[in-house]
Amino acid sequence: MSQFDHKRLFLPGPVEVRREILEAQSAWMIGHRRAEFAELFARLQGKLKRAFFTDSRVVVSGSSGSGLWEGAIRCGVRDERKVLHLTGGAFSERWADISRANGKQVDCVQVEWGRAHTPEMVANALSKASYDAVCAVHNETSTGVTNPIRAIGEVVHQQDDALFFVDTVSGFLGTELRVDDWGIDIALTSSQKAFALPPGIAFAAVSDRLLERAKSIPHRGYYFDLLTLEKSLRKNNTPATPPIALMVAADVQMDAILAEGVEARWARHRAMRDATHAWALARGFGLYAQAGYRSDTVTTVANTLGIDVNAMGDFMENEVGFAMDKGYGKIKGATFRLPHMGDVTMNMLQEVLGGLDAFMA
Repeated sequence: MSQFDHKRLFLPGPVEVRREILEAQSAWMIGHRRAEFAELFARLQGKLKRAFFTDSRVVVSGSSGSGLWEGAIRCGVRDERKVLHLTGGAFSERWADISRANGKQVDCVQVEWGRAHTPEMVANALSKASYDAVCAVHNETSTGVTNPIRAIGEVVHQQDDALFFVDTVSGFLGTELRVDDWGIDIALTSSQKAFALPPGIAFAAVSDRLLERAKSIPHRGYYFDLLTLEKSLRKNNTPATPPIALMVAADVQMDAILAEGVEARWARHRAMRDATHAWALARGFGLYAQAGYRSDTVTTVANTLGIDVNAMGDFMENEVGFAMDKGYGKIKGATFRLPHMGDVTMNMLQEVLGGLDAFMA
C-alpha cells in the first residue's frame, strides 16, 4: 500500500490537489462586499488574463463549466438564429443538448467518437447555413481528442456574424490555448482539471463581441448572464455570492502556475503524454484518439488486451493507492483513461504506470 495518507486521484477530474492548495481554502473568511475581496478579485483577474492569453475580461462563476455552457448560449445565440455544435464525444454532445434545452435551433457536425473535427468540415457546414455561433470542445475529455481550435477559428471568422465558443475544460493550462490570437469569443473552463483545484468554480475569457451580442438578446437569465457578470466585474466583484475559499486557492495556484510558466506547463503535459503513449503501445494497447489529435492532458487507452478495468481499478486503489478511471460513457471498459494533467509529475505518472504493470504481471 502507498505511504500516502489518502487515496490519490488519478482521474480526468477531479484531479489530485496539492495540500498547499487545500490549506489555502482554510484562510479566514472575508466579506465579498468588502475591499479585501475586491483586492483578491483584481489580483486573480490579472493572473487569469495572462493564463488565457487575453486582454479582455475573465468572468468567475461559482459553478461547474456546464453553467458557462448555458451562459454562452443564452447570451450569444438569438432565438431566430441557429447555433452549430461540433460533436464527437460525451461532453460536446451534452453541450448541444443544453442548447436545445434552452430552446435554441441546433445543427451539428457529428464525427465518430475518437475522431477530430477539421476546418474543412466546419467550412462545409458554414457554406450551407448562417449561424450565430459555432461551439467546439478544445479537448474532449471522454475520448482524449484535441481539436484544432486555432484553424477552426480562422474558418469561423470568415462568416462575419458568427461567434466562436470554445469549451476548454480539460485543455486550459494543460495544452496550448491563446484566446485573443485564435479569435475565441468565449473560452470556458472548470477548476478541477489541469488547473488542479477542487471542483466548484469556473472561469471564462469573454470577448467584447460576445457582450455586444448579448445586448441584443432580451432573455438571458440572471446567474450566467454575461452582462450582469460584467457589470460587477468592473467593480472587482460578482453579482451573487462567490466561492471565496476557492478563489483564494485559485490565487495561490496561479502564482505557482505563472512561476512554472504557462508554456512550460504545456510542455510538461506534452512530455507526460508522450511517456503514456509509449507505455501503452509497448504493452500492446491501442490509442483511441485519432493520430495527430491526441490530447496532452488525457490519454484514452484502447483496451485491445481486454483487461478487466474493474479489477484494475480495485487493484490500483487497494494495492497502489490511486483512484483510477475505467472509461467514460459508451466506451467504458473498451477504453480507460490515463489523465496526465494538473500537478501530476513524471514521477507520479511512472508510479501509476508501474502499478498497472504490476496488475498485468
